Amino acid sequence: MTRQQKNTRSPEGEKRMVKGSDLLHQFGRPIASDAKLNQIAARITAAKRPLLIFGAAASRAAASHLGLAADMAQFVIRTGIPFLATQMGKGTVSESSHLYMGTPALSEGEDVHEVIDKADLILPIGHDTTEKPPFIMRKGGQEVIHIAEQAPPVEPVYFPQFQLIGEIGHSLKALADRLEGKLPNAQALLYLRKPILERTAARATEDRFALRLVNDISEVMTPHDSILVLDNGQYKISVARNYQTNAPNTLLLDNALATMGAGLPSGIAAAMLNPLHRVMALCGDGGFLMTSQELETAVRLKLNLVIVILNNKDYGMISCKQASKDFKNFGTKFDNPDFVKLAESYHAKGTRVDPRDDLVPALEAAFEGGGVHVVEVATDYSDYKRGLTDKPRSRKAKPTTRLSDLG
Repeated sequence: MTRQQKNTRSPEGEKRMVKGSDLLHQFGRPIASDAKLNQIAARITAAKRPLLIFGAAASRAAASHLGLAADMAQFVIRTGIPFLATQMGKGTVSESSHLYMGTPALSEGEDVHEVIDKADLILPIGHDTTEKPPFIMRKGGQEVIHIAEQAPPVEPVYFPQFQLIGEIGHSLKALADRLEGKLPNAQALLYLRKPILERTAARATEDRFALRLVNDISEVMTPHDSILVLDNGQYKISVARNYQTNAPNTLLLDNALATMGAGLPSGIAAAMLNPLHRVMALCGDGGFLMTSQELETAVRLKLNLVIVILNNKDYGMISCKQASKDFKNFGTKFDNPDFVKLAESYHAKGTRVDPRDDLVPALEAAFEGGGVHVVEVATDYSDYKRGLTDKPRSRKAKPTTRLSDLG
């Protein structure tokens, strides 16, 4: 048989191939069965202290599935169960809700983990093992029901006893139909919210710089149509804990490989996809220098993007970890270029802000001026080191001071 004969197909064969190639497009996301929904609803109804945790996969799904964010918000409202959001799940449900309990930035040891410790049933919605787990499961601990579109890989720190696999919006609406008005213990953990907030306020001096930074950024970033992108560095944990988000994907960060240098490229992508939004990339000086050449890309694409560089001439996270182990500091210090002149050399704009001055006017001017604008802020993390290395019990609190209050 010749090559031509091998490749020749009958019209009937071609039709069968076309039909076969379309098979995958005939199937949607899986839908949880009524039997499974009834089983899970019974477990939730029997719980004495239930807790929801929205994760990265929930936030991703909300961005791609129209109406899913509303479905998740309605589930919280209809059941009345308090919730946490992981760093990558922030904004899935609005954090202005009175049922929002906080954002775990570590797996254990924070104030917000008191809520987890006291829960008898935890429902992670959209848990994703690519990010740091918000809590560590142990044998004999709380019951965990995994609600997602995909089954999780079983891990030493996450091995849910029950799973509800299917399209998240359908699962939550169907569960709410079964649970609404039938959960007398729904808000059993809510009493912890106020004392956690009070303890956080009392510990605000442990990460004063980050809290002031969050407050200043929050003044120029509106909750629903601004996007804050975080690079990976010493500031990230405190910003992720404390920056309030009210819509999915308005805080973007990488907790998988936590790659330094991701902030500026991610900010560029966000600005390209959302030209009418305010987009800010918050970067440490070490991370920014790893991809600083992408300023040329941002300028060439005529993007509107503000890049805030926290300049402390140090790989601060590594310095912190070395100090926490009582190691001598090694290899973390470096010198920086003039970031304003560097920005101008790429035909971007540049501003330097003294930390004793108010950052808000500089950020507002950068956004109003349009284009690519680098704002450099000299940074002192001395107040922050204890907050990272000692695993403080800390969670989101609305900051009350600004960078101008440094004195």
